[in-house]
Amino acid sequence: MRCDLGTLMLLLPQLAGVLVESLVAQDGALVVTAGTRDEPTSCTGCGQASQQVHSKVRRLYCQNTVCAKVTFAEQVPGLTRRYQRRTPALQRVVDAVAVALAGSAGACLLQVLHQALSPATVLNSLMRVPVPHTAIPRVLGLDEFALLKGHRYATIMIDAESGQRIDVLPDRRMTTVTAWLEQHPQVRIVCRDGAAGYAQAVADADPAITQVADRWHVWHSLAEAAFKEVASHSSCWASLGPPINQGRRAVTTRERWRQVHDLLDQGVGLLECARRLNLGLNTVKRYARHSVWNVT
Repeated sequence: MRCDLGTLMLLLPQLAGVLVESLVAQDGALVVTAGTRDEPTSCTGCGQASQQVHSKVRRLYCQNTVCAKVTFAEQVPGLTRRYQRRTPALQRVVDAVAVALAGSAGACLLQVLHQALSPATVLNSLMRVPVPHTAIPRVLGLDEFALLKGHRYATIMIDAESGQRIDVLPDRRMTTVTAWLEQHPQVRIVCRDGAAGYAQAVADADPAITQVADRWHVWHSLAEAAFKEVASHSSCWASLGPPINQGRRAVTTRERWRQVHDLLDQGVGLLECARRLNLGLNTVKRYARHSVWNVT
């Protein structure tokens, strides 16, 4: 069975740089026989074009007498690259998988794509991927995240308008954040949480930077404030609510509240109340906070 050459060129446009001699599909594989064209090629050392062939694999002599290279191998743009075993197109696939999944997971996915690579090779490909240049935004989002919860934290910086990651700092120290902001004076607005450390770090870097809170932290702080306000007035509004269910649990609650307040009226401390009544200290505190029993 023979394949159409025009269709192949649509699927593999990088073959446009070579001379395809034959194209055959056999035993579940597509066999392409191709060779380079007999055209002048630029030396990889000095860039001068040469047509003097050194060997059958199109290794050529450099005809520039002052060039350090004597011979060089011809490279086909878009199809081959020096010192590489993969084509640029295949390397882009490997790089994309490495960025998304890294080591072992990336190697497993590449197996499905018929590319047998070890996790170490996938990680090496990831380390060779150039870090994209990102412009420093005018509005910067600033927050911390845990590398090891309770032990190690880092600081992430994003473009607050686009959500694009800008940088990651190795810790959450004020001095580290201040130094980064001093090196990037383009930042004029910082969107952060309520941490006082970041607020001071931004002020130390440039007092003219406007500090704002993002929507999540605004709503979160509002909810916490509302909860505290409602809790502080619970003894006032609880008595106006619906009647308390007079079941066994209500009887137990009323009795415990009375016992706790009887002991407190006698001058007994909270810890001693908990010991005498065989209750948890937090339970005793909860009863002691309220002046009426039906709000516990």
